Amino acid sequence: MRIYLAEGKESTNLEAPVRRKFIHGWIRFSILIALLFFVFRYAIGIEIINGNSMNPTIEDKSVLFTNKIFYTPDRGDIVVIQDPHGYSIIKRIIGMPHDKVLINNEIIYVNGEPLKETYTNGKSVDMAEVIVPEGEVFVVGDNRTTGESLDSRDPNVRTFPIKSIIGRAEFSIFPLHRLP
Repeated sequence: MRIYLAEGKESTNLEAPVRRKFIHGWIRFSILIALLFFVFRYAIGIEIINGNSMNPTIEDKSVLFTNKIFYTPDRGDIVVIQDPHGYSIIKRIIGMPHDKVLINNEIIYVNGEPLKETYTNGKSVDMAEVIVPEGEVFVVGDNRTTGESLDSRDPNVRTFPIKSIIGRAEFSIFPLHRLP
């Protein structure tokens, strides 16, 4: 709707609603961006794998979706951990607090029971029994070939604090598949 003033100038009553709609659109867009930032920063994550320590389960250059917020660590979970040097590493939890972990004749024992593993590559080197301290986990890579995975089997590494776990790997985005 256009209104002509006495001097011949044009005025429109639609300028205010259009301006308001434009501002509301930008506010909604800004809120959406902030919400997406929060979700990807604190609730979920995308991790790109560098290395073969989890091969054959997870290949080098795989892209994983991780759950950061609705997660309680459990034995068998594949987790992303912040190591003491500031790197993100991906490993499988095999020992929870107070568990006894031993490797004998290339077989991993947890609390005296052999660990049933169908997802590994290579063989583990024997290791004396380790008791997992309170608030920590014992983690290993699925690639047990010597030198392929720096994990809790190494006497210089051993266990990781539960609070250093960033999240659990839920599934692989590339290549697309569910993690065992």
